[in-house]
Amino acid sequence: MTVAATVRDAPHASFREAGYWLDKTVDQLLTEAAAQAPDKVAIVADRADREQARRFTYRELEKLAERAASALLRLGVGRGDVVTVQLPNWWEFVVTAFACSKIGAVMNPVMPILRERELLYILNFCQAKVFVVPKTYRGFDYAAMAQGMRAELPHLKHVIVADGEGETSFERMLLSSEADKLPAGLSPDDMAVLMFTSGTTGEPKGVMHTSNSLVACCKALSGRFGLDTSDVLLVASPVGHMTGYAAIVLLSVYLRGTMILQDVWEAKRGVGLMAREGVTYTAASTPFLSDICDAVKAGAPQPTSLRSFLCGGAPIPSVLIEQAAAELGLTVCSLWGMTEVLSGTLTEPVRAAEKSAGTDGRPLEGMEVRIVDAEGRPSPTGEPGRLLVRGAQMFKGYYKRSELTTFDHEGWFDSGDLAYMDKDGYIRISGRVKDILIRGGENVPIVEIENLLYKHPAVAAVAVVGFPDSRLGERGCAFIVPRSGTTIDLATVQVYLGEARMAKQFWPERVEVVDELPRTASGKIQKFKLREIAAAFADVK
Repeated sequence: MTVAATVRDAPHASFREAGYWLDKTVDQLLTEAAAQAPDKVAIVADRADREQARRFTYRELEKLAERAASALLRLGVGRGDVVTVQLPNWWEFVVTAFACSKIGAVMNPVMPILRERELLYILNFCQAKVFVVPKTYRGFDYAAMAQGMRAELPHLKHVIVADGEGETSFERMLLSSEADKLPAGLSPDDMAVLMFTSGTTGEPKGVMHTSNSLVACCKALSGRFGLDTSDVLLVASPVGHMTGYAAIVLLSVYLRGTMILQDVWEAKRGVGLMAREGVTYTAASTPFLSDICDAVKAGAPQPTSLRSFLCGGAPIPSVLIEQAAAELGLTVCSLWGMTEVLSGTLTEPVRAAEKSAGTDGRPLEGMEVRIVDAEGRPSPTGEPGRLLVRGAQMFKGYYKRSELTTFDHEGWFDSGDLAYMDKDGYIRISGRVKDILIRGGENVPIVEIENLLYKHPAVAAVAVVGFPDSRLGERGCAFIVPRSGTTIDLATVQVYLGEARMAKQFWPERVEVVDELPRTASGKIQKFKLREIAAAFADVK
């Protein structure tokens, strides 16, 4: 496949003509919402350490964003400058995001779990001028960490502390003065958000998205789910990840709906919030869905308004989909996406019961997918190949990484995923290109093995990788986190897979029981680290 570009060409007239790009900036969404529904509640900000949730109308949110935008200008932040924000799901994150857009600054959300090593790399790479952190969150002192890094961050001018005190507090630095007249902010094709990839390959990259790609995501999701101004969206997924930021926060403002921010995921509290606030939609990974079902079964109030659950990041066990439908009346829709792609494919609600467990959806409006073999030829239906994607939600390119080729001459992006397509055009992710395990010349179906093991009552989490073998090329090792109070070993795994009628040549030859799996900031398993560990098992049977 001939690669022809490192940055996506812009503008794309075809996206505009088809209505996928609306040429609206992120801050325009808020300004329009404040003009048309000023007194509607925009945010309900729930915090685990507070009894009462704080509420903001669209008029109040717009005013706060204007104040913060003016303050950032006075701090020397201008068009194209990066503002790094390491906040949990707090209202201050939302205000900062819209403030950045109003002055043409670049919002750079990072996950709260990151520490000095990752943050020093990101902040220096971006040359961030401002770093916004919480004073403390979940027992960790972020303000102290940020101040301790100052000597190694020559470009950083200001640390702003949400819940802080004194001159560096969020309230004092960004909200204490009235707004000035603001200059022109972003254009729809400017970089609006810079978000670093999860780093499953070991090399995080800065992904550039524009307002057009972000708003295209909101438009596509709202269309497929049939969402409107009456919807109430729970933001329990971290806002430092595209699921929380684009697929819920921005979507809520796009709809002129109401977002419910939950800063610490605790299922009983989350379900209580859903019931109290009338939540209709949320987006999260499979564990959130499982937690919700378990909480209701344990006596938490029934979230009767909740009708749509966008679920991505891993295959959804069919038993969980059935449980959600039977016990909650909830439609679970599978999605495939990534930081670079936003929402690529999604199962629509009317076919969710049929398709969500076995597929990752079909392309959303304005998106295209193609599955090709090693020579770049289309793979037949049901045959796995490399998943290529292009469309209105695609990223602009990798920040300061012009050496990384990304798009071919037709605009296709190689996702790095392996997938196959069914006769109806729905795809199923079958693994990562770099995760292929070839044992004795046979491609081992890693995802299928992991899905089976996940259903074992003793398995809380599992990842299968290969390790070198002189005779077979590779053998399989299953890293397993056992559930509390249970045990599991190789013999148990092999008996279980045998009972499931899986071909013996696919069984892992080694099981490593671990306390946890290495994960990225967004929760993805870092298999490259597991392969490094497993390499020590070479030729060990």
